Amino acid sequence: MNFRREKIGDYYLRDTHLENIFINEYMPNADGVFVKVYIFALMYAGHDARMTNETIAKHLGINVLDVLKAWDYWESQGIIKKSTGGKGKFEYDVEFLSLKELVYSKVKKSSKSDSTVPAEHKDLMENDDIKNMYSSIEQITGRFFEGTEPQEILSWIVDYHVDPDFVLKAYTYCVKKRNNAKAKYVASVIKEWIGLGLKTAVQVEDYLEETDNRHFMYRRVLKALGFFRHPTEEEKRIMDTWFDEMAFNIDMVLEACKKTSGISNPNINYINSVLKGWKSGDRSKSQKANSSRTGVISTAIKSYDEIRARNEQESERRHAEVYAKIPRIKQIDEEIRNTGLKISKLMLSGASNMEAEASAIRRQVDSLNGERAYLLTESNYQATYLDPIYDCPQCMDTGVLENGERCKCFASKLKQE
Repeated sequence: MNFRREKIGDYYLRDTHLENIFINEYMPNADGVFVKVYIFALMYAGHDARMTNETIAKHLGINVLDVLKAWDYWESQGIIKKSTGGKGKFEYDVEFLSLKELVYSKVKKSSKSDSTVPAEHKDLMENDDIKNMYSSIEQITGRFFEGTEPQEILSWIVDYHVDPDFVLKAYTYCVKKRNNAKAKYVASVIKEWIGLGLKTAVQVEDYLEETDNRHFMYRRVLKALGFFRHPTEEEKRIMDTWFDEMAFNIDMVLEACKKTSGISNPNINYINSVLKGWKSGDRSKSQKANSSRTGVISTAIKSYDEIRARNEQESERRHAEVYAKIPRIKQIDEEIRNTGLKISKLMLSGASNMEAEASAIRRQVDSLNGERAYLLTESNYQATYLDPIYDCPQCMDTGVLENGERCKCFASKLKQE
């Protein structure tokens, strides 16, 4: 029996290279004896050394039949090749295959399948803006893409004629405001925005700034009435008349809600009748109060934009500082971004072993993150030094919590104003 691999000198004084793919993908499901046979023979393969199955069995203290079973098993896994050369059924040479090459060839082969990926999608995959969008989405959601998600994202861009920033805004909104980053949910939000005539991220930003405060007021009114649900369309219409036509601010509306304490069935219509009565008697006063209140809220909301801009600038400064001092960290960050694109392409390819390969890539990212943290701490930086910076981690400097409620920091800002 003969094992072949690159010669590296005196193997008793050197190391045996064992690919991580073997450890992560093949070793967990294999019999322990089979693993021992593989690793022991791998050491000799590095020097083109001759070794019989009987000698392997003697060194490992096992039966020669177990050695033969081990080679049958590893051959069935496709990571070795037997070549008998006419020597007989149990007399053969063993060649260890490169696991990296196996993975690469499978990905390359699967990527040639054109039936599942439209041509315009393939072209988009090579666009730098698309690549950056994928990387940003994975950072925002804190996960890698699932199933056909990358292809679905491309279909939104093509079908709705929107740019990557628009899609990125949708993911950001769904994660921070709706606490839901599933592709189907994001798709529903994008469809809703398109139905409203929104086509760019700037238009979406303006729309959200206008509606966010109104939704907050809806929830405050329902909560004051003892309801913990979303308002109906009719309730929204009625409440809109309070704020738009009658010019009441939220404080005056909540004051009207207190009038329901003496009735058995508090409801929006009762509040509506109270406010109509107030409107005829003190309209000018309510308008003045509403104008003042609206200005304060607008100022508070804009202050969050300033905070995020300041923190993003500080984050960029920190990255530039660390990259200059520890160039390897910049390489790691780039590798992590590239692995995100690899998974995206893998999901699009529809490969049969897609999940296994994606898992291997994720473990690679975990390893890179570990190296990154080590390099930071070794250079007297905190492991979180390059993490996103927030004045208020609870709402991530948006003023709104994941459940849709206003953050405590927002109330503090109103008091300051």
